[in-house]
Amino acid sequence: MPKISEKGKVMPASPIRKLTPYAEQAKVDGKTVYHLNIGQPDIETPELMLDAVKDIDFKVWSYTSSEGTLTYRTKLAEYYNKLDYKLGTDDIIVTAGGSEAIIFAMMSCLNPGDEVIIPEPFYANYNGFACECEVTVKPILSVIENGFALPSIAEFEKLICEKTKGIMICNPNNPTGYLYSDEEMQGLRELALKHDLYIFCDEAYREFCYDGQAFISPMQLTGLDENVIVIDTVSKRYSACGARLGCLITKNKEVIATALKFAQARLSPGMIEQIAATAAIDTPDSYFEEVNKRYTKRRNTLVEALNKMEGVFCPNPGGAFYVVASLPIDDSDKFCQWMLEKFSHNNQTVMMAPATGFYATDGAGKNQVRMAYVLNREDLKMAMLCLEEGLKAYPGRIVN
Repeated sequence: MPKISEKGKVMPASPIRKLTPYAEQAKVDGKTVYHLNIGQPDIETPELMLDAVKDIDFKVWSYTSSEGTLTYRTKLAEYYNKLDYKLGTDDIIVTAGGSEAIIFAMMSCLNPGDEVIIPEPFYANYNGFACECEVTVKPILSVIENGFALPSIAEFEKLICEKTKGIMICNPNNPTGYLYSDEEMQGLRELALKHDLYIFCDEAYREFCYDGQAFISPMQLTGLDENVIVIDTVSKRYSACGARLGCLITKNKEVIATALKFAQARLSPGMIEQIAATAAIDTPDSYFEEVNKRYTKRRNTLVEALNKMEGVFCPNPGGAFYVVASLPIDDSDKFCQWMLEKFSHNNQTVMMAPATGFYATDGAGKNQVRMAYVLNREDLKMAMLCLEEGLKAYPGRIVN
């Protein structure tokens, strides 16, 4: 019998989706499942984006340019330049989601065996992308006690060696919701220049910053034109996860030229998605202001409920729409499965993502879960009631 590849054997499963069979069975059993496990917003996609799809009238559904249509890249450049990124259309490659942009960035900038430092916990699929590209992830631990703030630059420097080629961050962070400060970003700037490193910045949640806190991109910092690669996507900004459209942006011409070769090898991004996303860029600020207010209220509802539970601690995040909470449990993987498989409260239960899958360090996150506040506040309240009762009933509860 033919055997699968060694790479296939070590490719990690998604911690966000691996419990789906248990959730589906719970539904078959008649339970209501509150999905806090995945960042699928329930916010309506902007009408401009949907109307652009409805109004499409073409005779041939054709290829687009490998780098994306000029129309879309022109609109993207306008959007980014309002943020003071100072981009041209040639600094942008349109991709099939942010995922493809990350893979293109890794393959363009890193050789097999090269190392990239990533503050953990981090978006679980970074592990998978690194596996595909034969890149080594060097985790640097951020801790829940200080809200998952960036570790000190001195701690970063302890990990830097001749194989170190870059640092990857997600800002605001998935899974923690932490929003990096100007001081932290300046520290990364100095580190990148000192050691000639790439900064890969996943900015999928750029629009979701709360309490008046400012978003800082490395693209806005001086002296980093050759070092910064930004990853972006329409998935969260426009509540359009199914569009699978993202982009890679950098002013490093060699990186762009190299990434374009990978883009050409996969032919082109989708035409309809780019038509929709071109229209979406004209979404008025009022849409994002309203979305921001809704997520702020949801965050407050979730964090307040969690911190009222005995033995639970949850930092108040500054952005994105996730929290990581520590629970009085022995094993988050077992607990999350138990909640779906064995528990219900008023025939309801909660699906969460075990935080272990967001760490590269063995054993980290064993008592933590990630939750996405992408449900309405009433559903969040019901989910928290279920969680509180589940914690009381869980056989592996840790009693202090």
